[in-house]
Amino acid sequence: MEIKEIVSNWIKKAESDLKTAKDEIQTQEPCTDTICFHAQQCAEKYLKAFLTYHQKRFRKTHNIAELIELCKEIDNKFDELYETKAESLTVYATELRYPDDFYTPSLEEAKETIEIAEKVKSFVIQKLKKEGDC
Repeated sequence: MEIKEIVSNWIKKAESDLKTAKDEIQTQEPCTDTICFHAQQCAEKYLKAFLTYHQKRFRKTHNIAELIELCKEIDNKFDELYETKAESLTVYATELRYPDDFYTPSLEEAKETIEIAEKVKSFVIQKLKKEGDC
């Protein structure tokens, strides 16, 4: 499989996660934990798409800060993602998923995770467009 195809697959999966989060938030009684999880997954997959495009190896991780740091090795502008609080999404892929650490995020918190995911998406897409891959 070519790099472009793998990057495209990361983006498709990220978009699917974002759609799930955005669709769920529109329901009568949204499952906010699910929304937050899928927002995190969206951001994670966009960062992994960028790393894949640059053939930068990464370990299996859900840690957004770790992925941002790897992206910064390619383009130090990724530091700007800390201003969006992107790294705060990590908790939704790890602790929130298991009953011992479970809590129900508020609707506002869920909306904020979607906003963060969309900012990560826009940032990565802009970078990939500059490089001719989107």
